Amino acid sequence: MTLAPGNPSRGSTTGRPVMVLFDILGQRWTLRILWELREGPLTFRDLQARCGDISPSLLNTRLKSLRALGLVTHQEGEGYGYTPLGEDLTKQLALFDRWAEKWAAELELAKKREKG
Repeated sequence: MTLAPGNPSRGSTTGRPVMVLFDILGQRWTLRILWELREGPLTFRDLQARCGDISPSLLNTRLKSLRALGLVTHQEGEGYGYTPLGEDLTKQLALFDRWAEKWAAELELAKKREKG
């Protein structure tokens, strides 16, 4: 079954959009692919190089899925990049990045306080 809002996903038999989104983002390499596209479109080979160990078949599978979900597009001569929805999602993920930095700093402070 295709992952899409309204279809069951890991953790949700109802297909609630947020649960489907978390399922999609939790798939191996998906977040990395989205992250690497943040500075602009990349060719398949450039994206594969930036992702390191990803196999061409898995990258192709993830890109096909992200395109079907309306998050990534492909344009001849430019490569893969965000759709407007994909760009908006990436902006939302940046909020998680800022929160995670704050969280890490708070944990580090708590460790230092425990040590003395």
